[in-house]
Amino acid sequence: MARHFIILFAILIYSSCKNVNTKTEAVQLPVSAEIPSIDKGDVDYSNYFIDKTMRLDYFHSGTASEEHFATDRIVSDGIWSGSRKSLTDKLKLGLYFFEVIDKESKVLLYSRGFASIFGEWQTIPEANEKWGTFQESLRFPWPIKPVTVILKKRDALNNFSTIWTSDIDPDSRAVNPADLIHTNKVDVIAENGPADQKADLVILGDGYSETEMEKFRNDATRLAGYLMNAEPFKSHSKDFNIRAIETPAELSGVNKPHHGVFRRTPLTVHYSSFDSERYALSYDNRTIRDIASEVPYDLMVIMVNERTYGGGGIYNLYTTVAADNKFSEYIMIHEMGHHIAALADEYYTSAVSYEVPEVKIEPWESNITALFDKNNLKWKDLVESGTPLPTEWNKAEFDKAGYAIQKERDSLRKAMVPEAVMEELFTRQMNQENESFAKEKFRDKVGAFEGAGYLAKGLYRPQVDCIMYTRHLVFCKVCSRSIEDVINQLVK
Repeated sequence: MARHFIILFAILIYSSCKNVNTKTEAVQLPVSAEIPSIDKGDVDYSNYFIDKTMRLDYFHSGTASEEHFATDRIVSDGIWSGSRKSLTDKLKLGLYFFEVIDKESKVLLYSRGFASIFGEWQTIPEANEKWGTFQESLRFPWPIKPVTVILKKRDALNNFSTIWTSDIDPDSRAVNPADLIHTNKVDVIAENGPADQKADLVILGDGYSETEMEKFRNDATRLAGYLMNAEPFKSHSKDFNIRAIETPAELSGVNKPHHGVFRRTPLTVHYSSFDSERYALSYDNRTIRDIASEVPYDLMVIMVNERTYGGGGIYNLYTTVAADNKFSEYIMIHEMGHHIAALADEYYTSAVSYEVPEVKIEPWESNITALFDKNNLKWKDLVESGTPLPTEWNKAEFDKAGYAIQKERDSLRKAMVPEAVMEELFTRQMNQENESFAKEKFRDKVGAFEGAGYLAKGLYRPQVDCIMYTRHLVFCKVCSRSIEDVINQLVK
């Protein structure tokens, strides 16, 4: 499954945000107002930052049509693990984007794109009827002098526009520079160099009891191995440091409301997020960030000690994965595609919680297109001469089988069948897909294949198959390149 923000957000028009007058001087701006910043490229780290991470925790509240922000706290989040050379985000992925500028000179110091649970929640029916509030964090190098943090969101044309700002003086009494005293055990799975020169991955676990710590360590090593054995991660395995942090629970397993199984666990991971029985998330951002801060990290995986199929992936937040499912390898790799590179889901026959609107503009995600201008296709350099756009494929036959599988899947879930029955269904589905793909004329070509981003028509994916489309464990060429772009930015 996949959960990350796709083109449907682009047509949301955000509203004004409430004033938040705290010591950090959070300022409300009109939709049209922008704080000018001076982009001189990547600045000299030592002139503006110390070896420490600042974490701005805030509350993100609103409905489907408006959003509001309030600062929670500003704290130390451990040593700085990111690059000291690639400080500004050249890729500009994600629904949201934030900049840190020097307050006095307005020079751009740091920037990153990201996605959030709130942004996703905005698109479900519940957000039309009630308010929601979620904890979020922005992490950046600890500034030496006062800075202004500028939070932006994509507007109706997919351009980033300012929706909130916050002035932060690192010497203010409202800023807490104390580091947490950690007591959790850390397991090193792979260490290949200094944190600022590597992509640092932290693995947390939820629903592992005190007697299951050996299982946690084995699961963490196994799932890390799955990821590092998949391209393009395999070719970049030496660019990663991987560490796991143990957080024992009182009982084994996590909260599964659809199954009538209820738990209180250290990280509060739960299935049934947004009322989707297979979607596993945690809304306890504070706790997760505090625990993760024990080690340097750029990326995060939360393993769920369950066999029930499920997981999730949100860009620059975390990946969740059911550790014991037969398809945990697929879940791990697929959801990491969302988490690391903001890849869109390419499937469209599975049920999702989102309300997907008509496509009116080109999506910002790197691996899907509306094909409004085939001469300027975003991955046109990978399309061989003679490959038609759009690219023909046996869509009718494939869709018929896919929708039949989805109907059977829904009925089995309602019947609460054993997980082995669901795993057998997914295996049968993969066998059907293999037979279908074997017939494709353009099977190994990059083109524009209709059906992507939860839409059967109007959106196109780069290749006929990809792990963002099916459960086959291979990224297409476009998705692979996108992941490599992020890795290269992290290790530069």
